[in-house]
Amino acid sequence: MITALFTGIAAALWMRAALRYGAIAIAVLLFLFALRRSGERAGRLAERLETSEKTIGVQRQMLDAAARRPRDRNDLADRLRDGRF
Repeated sequence: MITALFTGIAAALWMRAALRYGAIAIAVLLFLFALRRSGERAGRLAERLETSEKTIGVQRQMLDAAARRPRDRNDLADRLRDGRF
């Protein structure tokens, strides 16, 4: 029954053209939605990369500061006397 109805609808030339253009329109819309979603995902990944680069930079500064710290009280006193602190 459904196949007979579909063959009756698809038999009309204008209906086949309408179905074809409708399918093309739906395919284009789905493609645009997928493109939008992948763009949003790329934006989130870029933001995550930027944040991690900032974090790594801060950690590197902390490690550099820790490497330059005085080893003991005598070293601290020497630096204070010499004005290198």
